[in-house]
Amino acid sequence: MAKKRNDRRGIVYYTDPDFEYQPTEEPVDQTLEPGAQKLMVRIDRRQRKGKEVTLVEGFVGHPEDLKALGKRLKGQCGVGGAVKDGQILLQGDHRDKVLAALHKDGYGAKRGN
Repeated sequence: MAKKRNDRRGIVYYTDPDFEYQPTEEPVDQTLEPGAQKLMVRIDRRQRKGKEVTLVEGFVGHPEDLKALGKRLKGQCGVGGAVKDGQILLQGDHRDKVLAALHKDGYGAKRGN
């Protein structure tokens, strides 16, 4: 498997012999307070062979905080799931449990379609 070279984003070749690449630091996402979050909890069946998953979308913050929230929700619902693309996926229909847990933790959450 080939190595990924993410250390030089967009620079392939430079003709200046004195050029030294200075990597730019990406800003760390600041996690909003739970009351300022506007989360949407909904059911999704697309591309899942008819099986339901509960999606939690709209989290604004650091990916590690999203993973921690996903782990806590999976444990409270007693199901498996994943955190992908800024979303928390829980296996099955657990909208009511998730909404209750989020409201208990102080998150602003609404039930989607």
